[in-house]
Amino acid sequence: MTLHFTNARLINPETGSDALGSLTVAGGLITALDGPAPEGARIIDCGGKCLAPGIVDLGVKIGEPGERHRESFRSAGLAAAAGGVTTIIARPDTAPAIDTPETLEFVTRRARDASPVRIHHMAALTKGRAGREMTEIGFLLDAGALAFTDCDHVTTDSKVLSRAFTYARSLGALVIGHPQDPGLSAGAAVTSGKFASLRGLPGVHPLAERLGLERDLALVEMTGVRYHADQITCAQSLPALARAKDAGLDVTAGISIHHLTLNDLDVGDYRTFFKLTPPLRAEADRLAMVQAVADGLIDVICSMHTPQDEESKRLPFEEAASGAVGLQTLLPAAMRLYHAGAIDLPGLFRALALNPARRLGLPQGRLATGAPADLVLFDPDTPFVLDRATLLSKSRNTPFDGERLEGKVLATYLGGASVFGPQE
Repeated sequence: MTLHFTNARLINPETGSDALGSLTVAGGLITALDGPAPEGARIIDCGGKCLAPGIVDLGVKIGEPGERHRESFRSAGLAAAAGGVTTIIARPDTAPAIDTPETLEFVTRRARDASPVRIHHMAALTKGRAGREMTEIGFLLDAGALAFTDCDHVTTDSKVLSRAFTYARSLGALVIGHPQDPGLSAGAAVTSGKFASLRGLPGVHPLAERLGLERDLALVEMTGVRYHADQITCAQSLPALARAKDAGLDVTAGISIHHLTLNDLDVGDYRTFFKLTPPLRAEADRLAMVQAVADGLIDVICSMHTPQDEESKRLPFEEAASGAVGLQTLLPAAMRLYHAGAIDLPGLFRALALNPARRLGLPQGRLATGAPADLVLFDPDTPFVLDRATLLSKSRNTPFDGERLEGKVLATYLGGASVFGPQE
């Protein structure tokens, strides 16, 4: 079926444009921008609402295998479609970890059969994410792994890590690191400071992130590996990141939407839905991160979707599991940055869609002739109060429960086919 979207506010992250126009889709691809409607095409009047590339969410935890009660490929896919996410990049921190070609092939088949959106997988960098022996990176690449990461299990043995980096470099593989000194951050529940002391909570100094980042960047310089820092959340980390980029190292960085829109004071009266890894930072850090995204120093915004069941969250703050869901709230939360005048819509979708797709070598994230017709139609101005009971994830541990948000997804298209909203 040929579709012709008319009267659309086209958000183009490649050109930086935000203007009314039209877009034609045929055969699963974008075939024309601002052209006339082809004969026989189905006309979709967007009513002046925003049409943008579907979000590519880098770093989503899904509970298959091992924790399907927290999130399945089906529930994650439905939540993603409702949130305008058309491509999920899933983490390997499953039970067991995705560290063999056989496990990777299993989850790839399961995701393809169960999810309404695209799901690609990362693989573990070391076996069992234990930091002792690297995985079969070449075989995992052949099986479809897009990147390699041990997630928040930081390898303490720099020799093991340097060997893994060297081997990944020889194969052109992308390594994703979690910048954090594991010794300093062990047992921490919040960022250290006056607030943590008043609440009697164990904290971690922001310099733990910078120490971890500096170690990783030194190994990147030594090995030449392609490297992405999953979350940069502290202002003290930014100079090291800038120096690495200026030196020509193949380095990019990301941040979760929660660290861009919340701060350490939101923990309030020990609210465990705000317990994240890394922990929420000071307001000055949050503002610095927003500026870093606007300037392009931080490349990617992601949900860092981490579903946790009620039993693991309804515990004393120190004992509660870390993480929050974010697939369905990523776009409306990002609209906070837009409405605050901090980042324009093309800039947001550069970080939400174009940059992660480019970093992973995917064709998505663009409004261009020949690009996949993975699209999200949304109204950036519609206000609503979030009720976590309406989320489609199996787990509903969101820090935005009861919050007033703006921005509603009207329809999501995958290859031109509607996966959320009106069925065309």
